[in-house]
Amino acid sequence: MAVLKGLIKIEGTLDGLTFYKGKKGYLIRTKGGISKERIQKDPAFIRTRENANEFGLAATAGKILRYALSTLIRNAKDSTLPSRLMTTMILIKNQDTASPRGQRNPAMGLSTPEGKRLLHDFNFNTHANLTQVLHAAYSVNGTTGEFSMPGFVPGTQLVAPPGASHVTLQSALLNVDFNTEVRDLKLSDPLNLRINLTSEDVALDPAAVTGTGITMILLQLSFFQEINGIQYHLNNGAFNTLNVLKVI
Repeated sequence: MAVLKGLIKIEGTLDGLTFYKGKKGYLIRTKGGISKERIQKDPAFIRTRENANEFGLAATAGKILRYALSTLIRNAKDSTLPSRLMTTMILIKNQDTASPRGQRNPAMGLSTPEGKRLLHDFNFNTHANLTQVLHAAYSVNGTTGEFSMPGFVPGTQLVAPPGASHVTLQSALLNVDFNTEVRDLKLSDPLNLRINLTSEDVALDPAAVTGTGITMILLQLSFFQEINGIQYHLNNGAFNTLNVLKVI
């Protein structure tokens, strides 16, 4: 690395030299790095190739799950979702103790209790975590996917965003095979409630799903503002929740 002295200040690459501004002024370094071909073939980089392959498998698994839930995610997500989900999938693939190094994948990791636990309680929108929004006791049937919440009072057991007049609750069952990408998503009938002090027995029961993949139960809360008898999504769904309640 060299320091550029003089009146001319350059940033960028020229004739194999990279000019950039650092803490000590304008610096110069030669354009270098390891070639792609060497990384792909050199035995010294076998660990690099293994890590890159597993990184790709985790990224693909996250993408498959996002696509499988696209109808729900559309109104309940934040800008960090892809990176957060991939980070979770990386942790899940580490639970794969059957595949050789370089081929560990989230599909195998999710077949383990610890892998399922890592995806449990995942929030697709960090601006609206379920535990911060819903303050009511509920139960989830791990066999049928039924969500039950007796005596729910939206006005006191829900932390609704300013301006919200109604909330819609909907549960979902998803079976997704991360190897074949075959998926089956079933939604319960939506339950729309006015945010007031009226008590409501909530029961959401989606139809059964089929498939040989991983099954998960999810819950979505969507907030609306009523104007002249019409309900509108509040702030384009920025306050909506989508949470993985259970991985079966």
